[in-house]
Amino acid sequence: MRVVVTGGAGFIGSHLVEALLRRGAQVLVVDDFSSGKEANLAGMKGPLEVLRESITAREPLEKAMQGADYVLHLAARTSVPRSVEDPLETNRVNVDGTLNVLVAARDAKVRRVVFAASSSAYGESPTLPKTEAMRPEPISPYGVTKYIGEIYAQVFGRCYGLENVSLRYFNVFGPRQDPGSPYSGVLSLFITALRDGRRPVVFGDGEQSRDFTYVSSVVDATLRAAEAAGVSGRVFNVGTGNRFTLNHTLALLAKISGKRAEPRYDPPRTGDIRDSQADISLARQMLGYSPSVDFEEGLRRTWAWYASQQG
Repeated sequence: MRVVVTGGAGFIGSHLVEALLRRGAQVLVVDDFSSGKEANLAGMKGPLEVLRESITAREPLEKAMQGADYVLHLAARTSVPRSVEDPLETNRVNVDGTLNVLVAARDAKVRRVVFAASSSAYGESPTLPKTEAMRPEPISPYGVTKYIGEIYAQVFGRCYGLENVSLRYFNVFGPRQDPGSPYSGVLSLFITALRDGRRPVVFGDGEQSRDFTYVSSVVDATLRAAEAAGVSGRVFNVGTGNRFTLNHTLALLAKISGKRAEPRYDPPRTGDIRDSQADISLARQMLGYSPSVDFEEGLRRTWAWYASQQG
């Protein structure tokens, strides 16, 4: 089995690559390393190739797809605040780049493309939990681009017979998540702040809630989506079905780490949603998906990894 993973040097992508290699797959990573890291792939054993290219470069993508069975498409500009600041760049990578991936996959006659969509497609609807039947109402350019990716994937299925599945990831966290910028995932920022003796920054009052999903659960769902029968053209939530406030999360981290958590509260950021929670019943039914690690255990594992990286 030959699998192309776009964004495979990133946080989630590298965990996917690791799981695929354990399964004996041949893996080709396509990554421009604008946010991915060589260190994320270091030491992995198995038939792994890396193509240092952007998904906005069409010809290299076409060559990369030749002979591929599956494409797991994770490459993207993933920051909501960054998309608000620079919507053109987010659109160029997330929409134009996704279209390049789909065209190349179609022409190479791959079996299926799995697209890393986002819970940001739901926007600010107060209805919880979010179900796939709800009308998408994104409130950020990032959310718009991810929703467009889903539609494009489905249209390629209808027009060209390209099998596709879109997975709306909910607030993924775990080892290798980069805390190196203000756009990084909130848990990586919280954990490194506590580790390094800094005050964690909370945008808003801290009572906003998230369906934090440990990365191994997301990997499992993505691999299931690649091979499950009868799911082409479908969209699935990938979360836990639970939600935790940022204040509660900081209290848990303080307990796990033994560090004091005294946050600094800053004004809310444009484009951030208030609450997020997935209904995962459809993924349970059609993919056989079930979260493999609960929130507190995921926090313990993530804290242990970041603590081991200090210095």
